[in-house]
Amino acid sequence: MPAPTAHHRELNWFKSTYSGANATECLEAAFVSPGVVIRDSKRREGGWVQFSTRAWDQFVTARKVR
Repeated sequence: MPAPTAHHRELNWFKSTYSGANATECLEAAFVSPGVVIRDSKRREGGWVQFSTRAWDQFVTARKVR
């Protein structure tokens, strides 16, 4: 997992609209070129994981089917 950089701290991070109000188990995402980066909302400086656009689309589609 890459270490966070100043560039990634300045991204437009967002949480899912399905995130609970207690905010204890949330991931944040930001769109980058090409793809999406994900981080733990409680440990923002702890690092992030990047996914390609295709992998992200497949994940979102799979979650909608359930």
